[in-house]
Amino acid sequence: MGFSALGLTIAYLDRAALSVAVPFMSEEFHISPAVKGVLLSAFFWTYALFQIPSGWLLDRFGPRVIYPIAVGWWSIWTALTAAAHGVGSVIVFRLGLGVGEAPVQPANVKVVSRWFPRRERAFASSLFDMGQQIGTALSVPIVTALAVWGGWRLAFLVIGAAGVLWILGWLAVYRDPEVHPRVSPAELAHIRSDQGEMVAATDRVSWRDLLRDNQVWALTVGYVFRSLAGAFFLTWYPSYLLEDRGFTEEQFGMVGAIPALISIGSTILGGVVSDRMLRSGMSTNLARKVPIVTGLGVSACIGFAPFIESNLVLMIVLTVSSAAHSFAGAAILSLPAEVAPSPGSVGLFAGFQNFGSQLGNLTSPIVIGLFLTFGSGSYVGPLVGAAACCLISASIYLFWVRIKPVTPAVEAERTLE
Repeated sequence: MGFSALGLTIAYLDRAALSVAVPFMSEEFHISPAVKGVLLSAFFWTYALFQIPSGWLLDRFGPRVIYPIAVGWWSIWTALTAAAHGVGSVIVFRLGLGVGEAPVQPANVKVVSRWFPRRERAFASSLFDMGQQIGTALSVPIVTALAVWGGWRLAFLVIGAAGVLWILGWLAVYRDPEVHPRVSPAELAHIRSDQGEMVAATDRVSWRDLLRDNQVWALTVGYVFRSLAGAFFLTWYPSYLLEDRGFTEEQFGMVGAIPALISIGSTILGGVVSDRMLRSGMSTNLARKVPIVTGLGVSACIGFAPFIESNLVLMIVLTVSSAAHSFAGAAILSLPAEVAPSPGSVGLFAGFQNFGSQLGNLTSPIVIGLFLTFGSGSYVGPLVGAAACCLISASIYLFWVRIKPVTPAVEAERTLE
């Protein structure tokens, strides 16, 4: 899982770089709040559009082939951002980046579904999902330091080069468990031990059946609302602290990464809690939903942020909100493999789920920009709205998503353990 986590780290470092660099770019390109919202959203346009095709490609050709192609593509477009000469060129480069990064989450979900039994997938998902918090956290000090030292263009050149090394490592290390030389028959049997009827990796569902499956839409809509809230930390969060709360660039460089850093631990904790609940004999439905609903419910505390005067208390509330949001992540990312009818359709289910994520991500920064433009620069509407989206998302996962139970054979295996 190390390379999956590292791949996601690089992806989030690349995509979060603009939110950190945009205050520096605004000085050169004279960017208004409304235009800034479009810039921060542009990446998600193509990222969302290519989620479902990416899922199909991953089901067809596998992560060993598709993942490195994606990383190479997005690394090129990240580096090209250094050549931007205006808002239009930045948008073009962000659109290119979005195409390349579209397969990253479906690929990681696919890897987990191939390498782990169901009762271990939430923890495994947390291991790769922490890459997004690491990448987001690293973007704050790295991009800020590079922008201050050598200009914002240097930041995109440096982080764009990281993907090349990842590609070499991935091609050398990754194989599916069925063909990996170090996987024994006993290990393979353990991986497949609780998938029940989901044995044939080539089994696929038709597009017609897929689009008529209400669980596809439950995963999609649930993630739309989760991302409407979480996108704030990926896009407007630096501008909020620097421009609205009066943080200096030095202060932001020191404390701005705290929510993302704490979220690394909460991501792993969410996966551990979910899998331990499952191993303890709790139903799969509860073991996955309790961390999701609890995390999203607590994350709604972001709605208090605009009413807090102390920046210290503000950072505590934002950190709690970000950490709780991440606590739900591992269980959510395990859901495509829990509800998909066969391993051959996990990539597509993950693609639909992540498509919902990106609908929220592309909508949120534009809406926030419009709120700031027509609301006298007030963040009350965006942050209270983010809290409401957390609660709506929790309700969708609680009442709409249906998770298949673990097979009786697994219950017997747990008793023996």
